[in-house]
Formats: sequence, structure tokens, C-alpha cells
Amino acid sequence: MVDQINHAIVEFFEKLSSWEHDVVREKGMTLPQMHTLEVLGIHGAMRMKELAEAMGITTGTLTVLVDRLAEKDCVRRVPHDTDRRSINVELTDAGRALFEEHDRLHYRLTEELVAACPPEDREALLRCLTSMNAQF
Repeated sequence: MVDQINHAIVEFFEKLSSWEHDVVREKGMTLPQMHTLEVLGIHGAMRMKELAEAMGITTGTLTVLVDRLAEKDCVRRVPHDTDRRSINVELTDAGRALFEEHDRLHYRLTEELVAACPPEDREALLRCLTSMNAQF
């Protein structure tokens, strides 16, 4: 059974990744750039170090991402309110619009994927996903 679950997870991940690549490519973005917008859209402005930790990347990698997103007018760096040494990264209006559009696409995809599942299966799926996410 674990073998089947493993293959199903891998297959789902590959299909979702392919879908995601197609969606972000249409917007002239990369997946890491869109994931940066997603984290900021969900959690609000964050310090560079906090954002890097939330994304599981180094601050050096994040610096390159933020530079490119700033060039696209999707994010901006602003001084931290209380720590003069820290810089926050926040979405611009353009970045917020991209995040919201992408979030709506995720929502519609999720609606389509779970539409064929009975309500009790949806509840079980949510419980399983929540448990699995807690393992990371």
C-alpha cells in the first residue's frame, strides 16, 4: 500500500508541477519567483531572513529572486519598522495582483480536482494533507 501511495504522490507532484510551470511561464515568471509572491501574499511583508527560511532557500538565493522581482515591479524592499539593520520585502500592487490571480487559479484547480470526491473523502484528504504537512 505504501508503494502505491508513494507512486500516487509522485505522479500528483509531477502533474501539479507541470501545470504550475505552464501557468507561471505564461506570466513571464519562474516557479521560485511565483512562490516568493505566494509566501508574501499569504504572510505579508517579511524580513529577508524570515522569507528565506519560509521558502527553504538561502538568503543569497533569495537576494537574486528579490532583485528580479523588484525589476518586474512585483516587490519592493522597505526598511524594517524597529530594526534599522533589517529590510522587509513586501508586494507591490502589481505583485499583489499576480499573487491574487495565481491564488484564484490554484483555487479553481482544487475545486476541479475535488469535485468528483464525496464530502467524506474531502474531509479525509484535508486531514491527511494537514498531517503530512506537519511532518515538514
